Amino acid sequence: MPYSLLPVSIICIFISLPVMAQENNASDLNSLLSNMDVHGFYEIRSGYRTRKDKFEKDMSIMETRLQLDIAAYNDWADFKVKGDIIGDLVTEEGDFDLREANMSASPFEFMDVKVGRQVLTWGTGDLIFINDLFPKDWQSFFIGRDTEYLKAPSDAVKASIFGDLANVDFVYTPQFDSDRFISGERISFWDGNVLRLAGRDRIVHTNKPNRWFRDDEFAVRAYKNINNYEYALYGYWGYWKSPGGQTAGSNPQATFPDLNVYGASVRGNVGKGIGNLEFGYYESADDLNGTNPLVNNSQLRFLAGYSQEVGKELTAGVQYYVEHMQDYGAYLDNLPGGPAADRDRSVVTFRLTKLLMEQTVMLSLFTYYSPTDKDAYLRPRINYKVTDDLALECGANIFSATTRTRSSASSRTTRTSTPPYVTLFNSRFGGLLDHRQRNCWDNTLDDYFCIWRRHLLP
Repeated sequence: MPYSLLPVSIICIFISLPVMAQENNASDLNSLLSNMDVHGFYEIRSGYRTRKDKFEKDMSIMETRLQLDIAAYNDWADFKVKGDIIGDLVTEEGDFDLREANMSASPFEFMDVKVGRQVLTWGTGDLIFINDLFPKDWQSFFIGRDTEYLKAPSDAVKASIFGDLANVDFVYTPQFDSDRFISGERISFWDGNVLRLAGRDRIVHTNKPNRWFRDDEFAVRAYKNINNYEYALYGYWGYWKSPGGQTAGSNPQATFPDLNVYGASVRGNVGKGIGNLEFGYYESADDLNGTNPLVNNSQLRFLAGYSQEVGKELTAGVQYYVEHMQDYGAYLDNLPGGPAADRDRSVVTFRLTKLLMEQTVMLSLFTYYSPTDKDAYLRPRINYKVTDDLALECGANIFSATTRTRSSASSRTTRTSTPPYVTLFNSRFGGLLDHRQRNCWDNTLDDYFCIWRRHLLP
């Protein structure tokens, strides 16, 4: 994977810190080494498609992974490096995924600062993201990796200011960090430009903003707890995290148009459970009036959720999500052809989690269902904690649809989805490519996977 200068510089800081400490004060070095924690795990994960996909390999995932997590601290700062060494039999390549490499400090009593590669998140949704505009790894999510890997890292500076009026988080990313979106390398998708399924034969090529300190991103959150309810306001100024448009011509490239997002949320106790509401206005800055057929229209997004323990060690959660396209008349007037996107789409999610055998066994099911598109995605999991250091897990990706459905947020670019062929997920779920048309078939188990994970260090 490509490396940016920011995490590399942080690694240099890590390497140089002991030297500087020794030169300045030997006790600082001793303090840093004595306060160092090392954790890690080794994992084998495999998965196969149960239906033939001529555009992809039968293996959806087949990899070994070694993760090391190193943390150290002294009197003035905390340091963290986390990375995964991966042997991937699907791509037949080795890789290193630097998940975190950062330094954090508290220069003032009212301020925390973290600099470097870090995993960022906020918002109230459960696997639905409205105001969380930090990068996601949708490819990992749909090939069966742990949900932890859905959150991709950011190379950023985060400053948190704490006050009586409100707490405020500022995040500055000097170079645009996009989603790790579906590109055809491992998962096939519906290609609206050729009106057929595609995969490794038509890899999505992008025209991505990549200039340091010019193609940057800025996000802010202000939040406060009032009577056990957390209220938050959000702002984001950057780009569509997954391609939200395309260039003109016979060989179009997917693009990341300018995007501004303004939102709010509230979360707190409702009855015996926890409820949440979230709203976001997606201002498509490169197409403010909705007349450009090559750029996503602006959108309004709404989310309502509720979770509660409904039995002994049995928890249930439900969410309802709505997405509304702005300037729909202008969109229809400038549609170059083909089926039009719906003005409104809705999604219902359901999560069920059950713990058994003194909490050593976890059964879970997460389901997306779209009443407007009449399609669904089910993600069942069984996790067995054999010992404190060893865990086994099996799961599946199950897709269901009974009709030939249309559209999504935009009907313009090469649009995507999931293995092996169902184009269910797109920007409505937080950033996958949307698409012009989708082919869906009857219920099927699309792939299954199993893992073996051994923790190497306590």
